[in-house]
Amino acid sequence: MNDAKHLSEKLLNIDGKGYPAYKSIKGSYDFEEFQLIIDHVQGDPYAAPSKIRVRLVREVAQIPSELTNTTSRRIGVCSHLAGVFTENTKKYSGRKGSGKSGLLTMDGPGQEVLLTTAVTMNDDYVEARFFAGLPARGRRVLGRRAEEMFLKNIPALVKEALLFRNLDQETLAQAARTNEDAENARRKLQENGLIAFVANGAILPRLSGVDNRPMRRGAVPFQSPPSLEVQLTLPNAGEVTGMGIPQGVTLIVGGGFHGKSTLLEALERGIYNHRAGDGRELVVTDPTAVKIRAEDGRAVSGVNISPFISNLPGGIKTTDFSSQNASGSTSQAANIIEALEIGSKTLLLDEDTSATNFMIRDSRMQALISKEHEPITPFVDKVKKLWSNNGVSTVLVMGGSGDYFEVADCVIAMEEYRPKNVTLESHKIVESFGSNRCDEGSGGFGSLTFRKPLPQSLDPSKGKRTESVKSRGVKTVLFGTDELDLSSVAQIVHPGQLRAIGDAMLKIKHLADGEKTLNDLLNEIEEGISEHGLDFLSQHPTGNLSEFRRYELGAALNRLRTLRTRA
Repeated sequence: MNDAKHLSEKLLNIDGKGYPAYKSIKGSYDFEEFQLIIDHVQGDPYAAPSKIRVRLVREVAQIPSELTNTTSRRIGVCSHLAGVFTENTKKYSGRKGSGKSGLLTMDGPGQEVLLTTAVTMNDDYVEARFFAGLPARGRRVLGRRAEEMFLKNIPALVKEALLFRNLDQETLAQAARTNEDAENARRKLQENGLIAFVANGAILPRLSGVDNRPMRRGAVPFQSPPSLEVQLTLPNAGEVTGMGIPQGVTLIVGGGFHGKSTLLEALERGIYNHRAGDGRELVVTDPTAVKIRAEDGRAVSGVNISPFISNLPGGIKTTDFSSQNASGSTSQAANIIEALEIGSKTLLLDEDTSATNFMIRDSRMQALISKEHEPITPFVDKVKKLWSNNGVSTVLVMGGSGDYFEVADCVIAMEEYRPKNVTLESHKIVESFGSNRCDEGSGGFGSLTFRKPLPQSLDPSKGKRTESVKSRGVKTVLFGTDELDLSSVAQIVHPGQLRAIGDAMLKIKHLADGEKTLNDLLNEIEEGISEHGLDFLSQHPTGNLSEFRRYELGAALNRLRTLRTRA
């Protein structure tokens, strides 16, 4: 292996040459305290930055083994290190020259703690993966400036962000403990008959609609109503008290602007752990929970939506429903069935983002339009059967229809961001004020169909490229010529997740054979990541992938306009 001096000589020798001369520095270099690996050299100063790795043996990094002796602790530590590394790149990064010259960046974490490829760790070493814009003037190499980047700035960055002696050691330990406690709390939900837990003192409101950091000034700390309080014993925090949301059907009610949607949004993010200081560190939700909404215009392929919709005009089949432009009701029905098909055991809904005709048909509308002329069986007549027949719980924000009181096991009223258990009151209202509506969901919930994607319908080609997959932020995947709008898939929270989902879709293209179900394919992806990490998804090491769930990968596949399936 070459050493740092050799890299220095290379950079000085190519000073002033054409930009392609940078290709000669690709490789590994011994920097004594760490190994520097240049995996990919950008071909142009305006192209995507070069991919760099630094690897330190554990004896050099000196991160105590007790901080990484469980998977959850290790992920918490790696996420914290990635945050420190990202913050420190700002000191050494500056666009000096053409294009991305001088840029040092890492795909840093957000408020959620995810397994990523930015910083990884095993028993032998710690590895950080980041990106560098190699310095240039025009399209000429700035060798001396590149030497400063590699031999001065990057070593300083490594020392400040990856050596235990230079870190805030208590904060690092807190990251490990916080992540371990959250993971432990989530594992305890099932054994306690819960689908979610919200610790007393949690701060649920966010700074703004586009800033996921906690609101500090004016935020009301969460306090469970006594009748819903439960205690969980955690390995680091000890006994923690908070509100337990039971399995079954739960309504969140209350006046406008009193915190209903804020609580639901905390629950939808509770599938992930959160960094210390986020306010939602001990807000945990069933890891299979999926946020459901209406989604006018989405593509649907071969979904059995007959539990909700049947007898469409024109004889359109709903046991094998396809559309390139689904309505609000058919899209919401498809979203629910797809989540169930993939294995979700908890659904989260907000009436504000639901199709009204899918959610309810009151007695007056039933009197005017008879059931034989209404294809939709409203969700109110199926939600209880979802629980009794399929073991699927639902949490629903509802402010406009008391008909749901009849099917609710638990009703939580939010008043000025404070929850109250009003289940008994809602049941008394049901007894006093009959709805006079007819239950239109006769029989059980209905059957699920497990679809098999046809491989020829998974086409990532574009122009002369046989495989072209790109992502934009957390909303869009470009799969070949198909632009997938995932803006309604609320539980994608980091751009690295969408990059990984795009790579996983390519994997599935090669795994699909027309005989494997969608579940089979998702299982193979999960098994590959479990065995090999996120590097299973990419041909070369990269630092910008984050873990995702099968539900969001399934959601992306289900929105492919080219997708075709068979039962």
